[in-house]
Amino acid sequence: MSHSGGKFFLLLFRGTMGFVALLAYFYNIAHITLGDAVTFSKTAPIFTAIFAWIFLKEKLTSWAWFAIFIGFIGILFITQPSAIGFTKYDLLGIFSGVGAALAYTSVRELRKYYDTRAIVLSFTLVGTIGSLILFLLAEYIQINDLDFMLATFIMPKGMTWLYIIGLGLLGTLSQFYMTKAYGETKAGIVGAVSYSNIVFAILLGLFLGDKFPDLYTSIGICLIVFAGIMVARAK
Repeated sequence: MSHSGGKFFLLLFRGTMGFVALLAYFYNIAHITLGDAVTFSKTAPIFTAIFAWIFLKEKLTSWAWFAIFIGFIGILFITQPSAIGFTKYDLLGIFSGVGAALAYTSVRELRKYYDTRAIVLSFTLVGTIGSLILFLLAEYIQINDLDFMLATFIMPKGMTWLYIIGLGLLGTLSQFYMTKAYGETKAGIVGAVSYSNIVFAILLGLFLGDKFPDLYTSIGICLIVFAGIMVARAK
């Protein structure tokens, strides 16, 4: 099957949104509980449904809108904002979902013009070149609020290289199959089937020393899972 191409800036947008969302996601994994970080990322199908409605004119039923509303309530239960608003980790967590949703929504349009491999390659190239640029800038720019992008580089040693190589290989395979799946069906439907990894993330987090989610966080996780699955069913 031939592809016409011609959507370079949309391809660049997909790669950039995916890259920055991944930076926020990895930063949160290192600073908050694994279950919370993964749950934040799993808001992506909820935001994807909204963006697909706005940009791709996909229809949303009243039940889907209700599910989206439930999802936002779930976000509030997890973040539990204080009088001063959301924390930095809350905002980065939400952005990890929003950024990923923008990337996934763009895939729906890009698949008309590019092969799956080209779409994945755009993400890989932007991530590689973007990381190199941020490495260089971090030497001269120190902004605390942007430390998830502009952190001081530390050369990996020993077993860390093995972890990095494994992360790269598994991440590449994951991106390929996830991108292909989002290109084959309606935006927002694929992510719902992967919500079980929240349970695995919580269990693994407990093994690594995380605290068990409190009542409000547990309710929030359940609401987001429910919302994501209901959005998929409605679509």
